[in-house]
Amino acid sequence: MKASAVKIYEIGTGYTPIPAQIGAATEIVVEELTRAFLKSGISVSIVDIQAQNRRESDLPILEVPVPKLFTGTDEKLGLSHKLKRVVYSVSLAGVLKKLLAGNETGERVVLHFHNQYNLFFFLKLVPPSLRKKCLTVYTNHSYIWSGAWDEVCGTVKKRYFQEIECMKRADLVFVLNEKTRKTVMECIGIDGAKVALIENGVNTEIYRPLETAQNDAARAELGLSGKRVLLQVGSVCERKNQLEAVRLLEPLLKEYDDLVYLYAGGIVSERYQREIQEYAKAIGCRDSVIYLGEIPPGERLNRLYSMAEAMIFPSQSEGFSLVILEALSAGIPVIIRQDLPCRLGDGCLRYESPAAFQALVRTEILTENRLRPTGAALHSTIQETNGWDKIAGDYWSRIAAALRESEMETV
Repeated sequence: MKASAVKIYEIGTGYTPIPAQIGAATEIVVEELTRAFLKSGISVSIVDIQAQNRRESDLPILEVPVPKLFTGTDEKLGLSHKLKRVVYSVSLAGVLKKLLAGNETGERVVLHFHNQYNLFFFLKLVPPSLRKKCLTVYTNHSYIWSGAWDEVCGTVKKRYFQEIECMKRADLVFVLNEKTRKTVMECIGIDGAKVALIENGVNTEIYRPLETAQNDAARAELGLSGKRVLLQVGSVCERKNQLEAVRLLEPLLKEYDDLVYLYAGGIVSERYQREIQEYAKAIGCRDSVIYLGEIPPGERLNRLYSMAEAMIFPSQSEGFSLVILEALSAGIPVIIRQDLPCRLGDGCLRYESPAAFQALVRTEILTENRLRPTGAALHSTIQETNGWDKIAGDYWSRIAAALRESEMETV
């Protein structure tokens, strides 16, 4: 299948405008995948929510009109967020319906969805006669599928029934980790022939190791000269587990006067944020536990990664976290739970218990004799395995194969 005969539409979720100005993982994936496709000569456009405050970019974006009330970003993920998802998805279905009806170019159209609401309403509101004119592709970004099935099946059936239907009816399904692949095939009955595992990618031009002087300057700007930084990036909520990070680090923060824990990300739960701060105060580590707020993706975030000794990431559940890749690409190791389903190499240090965590920090992070690759060596490895050019090539290979198969079925 020649790329010149195909038009891909990457579908924004409607959560926040692309390019993302906050740490919105799926929107970052859509942007970076689009850029990599364009770089390789594939015709691609983004379909995204209408926005007055969209960051200037050179990306080809087709806007979906929504009432002005829904053009903002709701980081609390409450009722208004769900209502916005529905409103956007209904309007999106209308835009895609017109797009398919007006396609007279002979190009094979690929609609690549990244959110269950978006595809669910497309399937409900666009007639089969038009849907058969495109290849419908869905990437499952949801963390819930990585959990043990007997623990998550109730939640899946109540809150992810749309995603189940989306995966069953899509022509091609991408997943981010092996646990999700097995779960959707064995527990939901998704045809394994149409399920492909492709990991997330990272922009290795933005996320890269900086020089020692630059790292020293970044620490100085934060009033942390002479400090050793352990960083966590991600939404502040129970699933991301920042409070557990402080508990794990407590004996180390008390033992090493020069050690600090920085965490950055949008606050999903104000209650949880207060618990973190109150606990840090109660154990006498208030000055060593520092919240930086929401840091937009890009160069500023890379400066944080690069100046840190390591990233601490005790998240309870993930599909495939972008921040892990960003930290590794910036040249720092990442400490994660043993059960987090990420197929990454030596840069990821896994722990099963608080004692194992603390031993890792002492022997692998707070030592001059590190045995594992860091800096440029770690960056080079991630560029090879998870750079967006490589990941986009994996996506295109699978999409092209699905298009060839669909052509054979219609002959």
